[in-house]
Amino acid sequence: MYNGPASLIHSSSFWLSLLFQNRHSPSLSLTMTSTPTTKSHPSAKAPSKMTLNLGNLPPRKAGDFKKEAPAWPRTPSRVNPNQPPWPAYRGYHEYSFAHATMGVRLPTILGKAINDVWLTLNQEYDEDRILDLLECIHRMDTLMADLQNNATLRPIVDDGAGDVALWNKFFRGKDFMNAPWLFAEAYKYRRLRECFSLSKYWVDYDVFFRQKCDTFSRSSQAVFELSTRFHEPAQVNGSAADQAKKNRLIFLELTQICLWGNSTDLSLLIDMTEEDIKKLQSTGGEHLAATEKNILGNDLDKLADYVLSLKGARIDFVLDNAGFELYCDLVYADWLIQSGIASTVVFHGKRMPWFVSDVTKQDWNWLLNICVHGNLFPEVSEEENNSLREMGRRWKQYEKEGKWKYESHPFWSTGYTFWHLNSESPDLWIELQSSDLVIFKGDLNHRKLTYDCHAPPETPFPVAIGPLAADEGAPPICSLRTIKSDVVVGIPKELGPKLDEEEPGWKISGKYAVVLLSPGDPKGRPAAQ
Repeated sequence: MYNGPASLIHSSSFWLSLLFQNRHSPSLSLTMTSTPTTKSHPSAKAPSKMTLNLGNLPPRKAGDFKKEAPAWPRTPSRVNPNQPPWPAYRGYHEYSFAHATMGVRLPTILGKAINDVWLTLNQEYDEDRILDLLECIHRMDTLMADLQNNATLRPIVDDGAGDVALWNKFFRGKDFMNAPWLFAEAYKYRRLRECFSLSKYWVDYDVFFRQKCDTFSRSSQAVFELSTRFHEPAQVNGSAADQAKKNRLIFLELTQICLWGNSTDLSLLIDMTEEDIKKLQSTGGEHLAATEKNILGNDLDKLADYVLSLKGARIDFVLDNAGFELYCDLVYADWLIQSGIASTVVFHGKRMPWFVSDVTKQDWNWLLNICVHGNLFPEVSEEENNSLREMGRRWKQYEKEGKWKYESHPFWSTGYTFWHLNSESPDLWIELQSSDLVIFKGDLNHRKLTYDCHAPPETPFPVAIGPLAADEGAPPICSLRTIKSDVVVGIPKELGPKLDEEEPGWKISGKYAVVLLSPGDPKGRPAAQ
């Protein structure tokens, strides 16, 4: 009969003691003694004392059980979108930028997008188109409610885009805050795409296009600093040694311009003033020299050694932001063609409006055409306008001749990281294997390269990008990234903790950058044609 807690304790009590006795004894012994019991069966006898002698073990030192983050990731067979190589960032992590993004930035971005659609609707006169656009707005309102109420991630509706199965493969039952941040943020943009892809008249509508054009129109100072310097074809002067030295200096400068052009990211700089934009976009030599010290992981010299050894190569850009950053990319690619380093440059953009300012085909066409035919900067001189037109005409000629190619594979606009590029899009992987260098631009591409997880900051870049460095035939990969989110790799071990202490928020300020290079697997790549 049960007579309360005291009775239960008395009938089944035992004491477990780990007594570290006789440390120098060579033996390990285990002794148990039992108290008498009214039950006679041996199994009913509870031990009253247990003594464990661990004679040969050294004494435990303070801090023995304080473990650092593992220096190496999970093995590839154990990695999947819900189990990254290191722990994922998630929206409920209040210490991370993921929390601010899911709770504040994404609703703000979506609110601006809804305002943009109302502005378009107010300029429409056809009732069928107006009613169709109202349905798009209703779907956007539903998305806003789901985002603000942290709803469960529902399956993407089949809108005929061909990517639905990829989106609905993982994260059933997850919500915006507990799904991995990278997927949850990307999912929001795919849901936004669905708002228009289900319509009759507005399938290709880009809610961010107006913002992208407006930001470039406010970039005149930096635009003409570059056009007046680079509109004329590159001249070969002096000895071969002098030309090589000149090429190296130009390459290092243009690479930095291409790097810091990434600062203009509309998804991050929601309330930027025109003066802020001018500061971020400064391309002067003194400014670049001052900012090089802020490149925390700096493979610039290694990159220069490799690129300047190429001749007639294929170079790929996985693009990030439209507008001024794309303009910087084109100036960079123009010089690579003129110098003879590259004979083909392939640009990879997005098939849908993505993370506010990412490049779409519409953005690409708009920029080339505005440079040649537009009057976006009426305040500048005719000479400056002519320099921009001259560059624009040369760029369009590159496109006609096949020296420049724009492609938009659907994989770039999925929730997958680039660790899954080979397995989920083998056709794209085979295409990239033909490249002599793949340059990934910007913060989002860097997050996808590194699986957007808690990798230690000193993790070598080739380790952090996993299969993209280790798989057979992997091309050389460079990441040009201004740091605007939590994941950081490829920097000295002591630097991360130092900046955490001295500059809280350094990971999202855009003040610092990395230029990181992975050599890939040259033996496994296809031979040049």
